[in-house]
This record gives sequence, C-alpha cells and structure tokens, in this order.
Amino acid sequence: MSMKTRWFAILLVMGLVVAACSPAADETTATTEAETTVTTEAAETPDTTEAETPETTEPADDMILTDVGVDVDNKVIKVGYLSDLSGPFAALVGAINVGAEFYWTQLNAAGGIAGWTVEMVVRDTGYDATLHTQFYEELSEETVMIGQSTGSPQTVGINEALQADGVLAIPLTWYSGWSDDSINSNLIHHGMNYCVEAQNILGYISDNNDVSTIAIASIGGDYGLDSAAGAAQAAAALGLEVVYDGTGAIVALPEGPGNPDEIANAIVKADPDIVFLTGRSQDTEAIYSAAVGQGLEATWTGAFPTYSPRFIAPGSPIAEQAARDFILNIPWTPWAAGTDGINAFKEAVLGAGIPATEFYTEGALEATIIHQILAAAIANGDLTQGGVLSAAKSIENMDLGGLAPNEVYVGDMNAQLQRVANIVAPDPEDLLAGGTGFSLVEANYTNPLVADYDFTGACYALG
Repeated sequence: MSMKTRWFAILLVMGLVVAACSPAADETTATTEAETTVTTEAAETPDTTEAETPETTEPADDMILTDVGVDVDNKVIKVGYLSDLSGPFAALVGAINVGAEFYWTQLNAAGGIAGWTVEMVVRDTGYDATLHTQFYEELSEETVMIGQSTGSPQTVGINEALQADGVLAIPLTWYSGWSDDSINSNLIHHGMNYCVEAQNILGYISDNNDVSTIAIASIGGDYGLDSAAGAAQAAAALGLEVVYDGTGAIVALPEGPGNPDEIANAIVKADPDIVFLTGRSQDTEAIYSAAVGQGLEATWTGAFPTYSPRFIAPGSPIAEQAARDFILNIPWTPWAAGTDGINAFKEAVLGAGIPATEFYTEGALEATIIHQILAAAIANGDLTQGGVLSAAKSIENMDLGGLAPNEVYVGDMNAQLQRVANIVAPDPEDLLAGGTGFSLVEANYTNPLVADYDFTGACYALG
C-alpha cells in the first residue's frame, strides 16, 4: 500500500474510534464487535486498507440537527480558524495551518467524515486582540466551532462570548488555564501545558545530570510567565538554586529582541548549570548567541517554541554549541520517533513536496481533534454549535492516532491533565538529511515530579 493510501486509511479509521470514545455516540451508532475494538495500534498497522475499514451506521442527514456552519444539501461543515498569519508567531502558525490544510484535503478526498467534508474558514488576526474578537463575531455566525484560536489573551478575550454563544474553541497555546475547570467550559486543551512542560523537562535534566543551579528568563504574558512559573515550581521541588530570576525580563519588540545583551550578561554572571528561557525563537537566538560568545556552557531548555532548528542549520554561527546544549520537551510525537502513525504522516507530507517541520504535526493534531469531535456530533445526530460542544466534552479517550499522547475530556482537572510528552535534542544530521532536526531522547516521558503533581488551577493567572 502507498503511504498516501495508508494515510487515507488511518484518517478513516480514526473517525471510527470515536464510537468507543463517546458515551453519547454509543446510544445512536450501530456498531459491531469489530468496530468497538478499533485502537490506535490498529490505525497504525501498515497492513490497514480502506477495504478493511469497518462501516458505521450514521443518522440520516435529514435527521441531524443543525444551526450554524453546516450546509446540509452539500454535506459541508465549516470550521473557523483565528490564526496569527502576519504577527509575531506567523511563521509557526503558518506551518501549523499547512498541516491542517493537508489533513483536511486528504480526509475530504477519502470521503470525509461519514460523507461530510470539512472546510477551513481562516481569518488572519495578526495576534491582535481587537481583530481576534472582531473575527470571532464573524465566524460565530458562519462556522460550527472555532478549531483554532491563536493566543491566550486573545482566547480569554472571547471566552465570555464563547460561553454566551455556546460555541466550542480549541486554543492554539499551551497555557495551563485551558486545563482549569474555572476557565475551560467552552475550550478544549491538548498537549502538555507550559507549566507542566517546564516541570517535566527540568525533572528530566535534573535526574540525568549533575546540576544544582538554574537561571530563569522569559518574556511577559501567559506564554512566558506560565512557563516560568512552572520552572520556579520545579526548581523548588528539585532543590535547584535559582541564581538568576529574569521572569518577564525579556523585551520582545516587533522587530526583534529588545535587550538580549542585558539578559545574556546577567545569565553569564550567574553561571548556572541550567538556563530555562522562554520567548520567541528570535529572542532565544540573540540571548544564547551572546551568552555562548562569552564562554558560558550550560544545559539550555524552555518552552518548545523557544527553540528553532535554524540554530543548527548549515552556516549558523551557533550550530555546534546549540546541538551540544539544548534539550526540549515537545507535546507531540517527533518525526524521528519512527512510529507507524508518524511515519505515515511524515511520508505523506514529504510526498506532497512540503518541506519538513514539526509544526505540521500540530496542524494535523488540531484537525484530528476536530475530526473526532465532529464524528461524535454526527453520531449523536446533533451538528448544532451546542451539539458539537457537548460531543467534545463527552469524549473519554481522544485517540490521536500515534501523533501525540491521547487526551481525556471528562473527569476532574487532574484526570484530564496531560502528563505525557517527548524529550528531544537537536540533530544536525537529521536536518541535513531532510528531517526536522530532532532526535528522540525519550518517548512518552513523564517525570515523577509531573506524575505526582496536584493540579489545582492555572499556574499563572491571566486576566
């Protein structure tokens, strides 16, 4: 079977596992024994074919409830994307959306979700809160859900409207508040959040190295401060001395970092064993270059968007040092993992002539989550905005087909908290070979610090 055909088959199978994930779906979907035993492992098996995919019985189209964002005559479901395509995270979000577009194109060509095709309705917010709210108001009247909401302050800014309108949204951030019951009634989290990510990677570094001191530096806002809060919690739990606390000290100007030498000088003076830095990749590059230029040798880490493979690209003046110093925690399965699911996705993307980047996986993950939510709503016979929200909140096991650890959307906050991620390191040889520039250090990793963590709410209070 070709990789493209195999990816079609994986998409089709993943649309069926939702019958086992949603209690409500069991009441309206006729299943056979074969259907109820579909698992991620089955979805990743190389011998899976479309012919082997079991069939399900869905409600007749005229029996499905609809209100906004659904064209029953043409069987089209519209999903809104509030994306930063021209602001500070444009390169990252642009790649994510390419991954999502690829997923939906492949799925629609393979028959869609029970015959329904999905249409992305994208608005470029430029990471501007006012535009974000304005475009949400438009999309809330055009789409069945918001499949991507870029930015935590922006998402918090529309959260009250989401609740009033009964609309579901998936934030494109890993703010710990998305796992907080007091915040997330209309939101779906995915991936290890910034606060827990910091604890996981610092626990790994501490357990595997002789370290005793740490420097922490971050930009402001939810991204930097949530991540830095997790680092501070980890330092206290692990007995690491914080020799420099630059929480919120990094100035991130639109045209680039505003004070890299100041931050680098402070870190070098503190001479830490670990540098935990959270910012944009351009902030990291400038600060790291200045610090290693002064001879600092330390283990560097931080929230995963802090790093970029361009640090180790041919011609980079910091390539050798960055390959030596960085280690990261990422919320999805890296391309280097070599699992059947990720290999099928990777080969299908590369086969389409799209250059390698890990962020395509995030786009496919968002789409996979939307796919299963919509499949559950169809099985429930309710494609209204409220029906889609209810379907999402009833999923006990969001099967992500090996692209990332599965998610849980029922139970208390600790039951839902994602505690599994992947530890990766820069790999120049992989980058030169056309890969994403990472090697897998530890798959499906949970540090004991994270396993025992009692999550009681957002680590950083975002107003």
